[in-house]
Amino acid sequence: MHTVEIVRTALLWGAGGAVLAWLATWPIRHRSQAGVLVSVSIVATVSSVAAVFGNTRAMLVATDSAVAIVVVALVAGVLSALAATFAAATFARDNRSVRAAVAALRQGRVPDEDGRRLSGELQRLHAELAATARTLAESRGRELALESSRRELVAWVSHDLRTPLAGLRAMAEALEDGVASSPERYHKQIRIEVDRLTGMVDDLFEISRLQSGAAASRADRVSLTDLVSDCVAALEPVASLQGVRLIGRVATETSAPAEVTGNGAELNRALTNLLVNAIRHTGEGGTVEIVLSPGADPAGPSAEVTVSDECGGIAPDDLARVFDVGFRGEPARTPQPGLGAGAGLGLAITRGIVAAHDGSVSVRNCHHGCAFTVRLPLAG
Repeated sequence: MHTVEIVRTALLWGAGGAVLAWLATWPIRHRSQAGVLVSVSIVATVSSVAAVFGNTRAMLVATDSAVAIVVVALVAGVLSALAATFAAATFARDNRSVRAAVAALRQGRVPDEDGRRLSGELQRLHAELAATARTLAESRGRELALESSRRELVAWVSHDLRTPLAGLRAMAEALEDGVASSPERYHKQIRIEVDRLTGMVDDLFEISRLQSGAAASRADRVSLTDLVSDCVAALEPVASLQGVRLIGRVATETSAPAEVTGNGAELNRALTNLLVNAIRHTGEGGTVEIVLSPGADPAGPSAEVTVSDECGGIAPDDLARVFDVGFRGEPARTPQPGLGAGAGLGLAITRGIVAAHDGSVSVRNCHHGCAFTVRLPLAG
């Protein structure tokens, strides 16, 4: 019963002292984290002293013992206050690091890493802020690149539209005024220019559809062997007109039928764009070759279609941009007459179509020209 009485008295006096200390330290708790920690140490010390004092008043603890206990409690309280102050200083430094990270995030920068590990949750918060900043920076970079690409596209398309539209207007006025020396030739030229404008509009619509993330509208089994054969047959007359030799072949090591799942018409357009681009930039007497071969993708069975030309190569700085919307390279790659200049959308459309079929397309310089390689996963 004596022990129970001591505990009961300690609880009553200790709780009263804790409440008074908690109320007395209310102002410092709202100033900083250091105030919170110091307040906790003060509450613990006052509670301990009050418990001892209550038991002394109740004659449950001897006065000499009470003095010793109070001294011990006060020393422990001072030490705990010092520890709380040190912990609060560490927390303040960590808090400044987090605030600096938030400020960097607000300014669009990635927070600097000072190499010091923060405490507990603040370390995870700082890491999440840094990861968020990097994601936003990458997204901002993509948006800026896309916006720049759009501005270039608008400028190039506006330039490409101005010439045929001016020509159409001049021919229409000549026909309307009856001053055309050869109306049949004017009608033929008008038809050619309208077809060219229609192709440009179709390309713009296609690139818009692909950029919106629209998937292939069909999912058939498409034979790449037949696809390569059809593209070569369709473009052989065009290549001959330009004085270019067009060769299509299947690598000898390709034994099983190379079939992919997707839209045959879209894949045909992707390969056709590559062949037209190669023919356009290959000089008279040159050779364009398209080769179907097995892929080397460790993720699963795949096939590669490589289109090689003799364009003279692409500037190293331009290799990473050839698939950008509207990009048409340096004047050295000015297209040969007969195929038209296009709007710089063909390769961008090819990349979009291949990506929609879970594939990839790349370009590299090779002997006398460059090689575009399309990699597609084979159908299961």
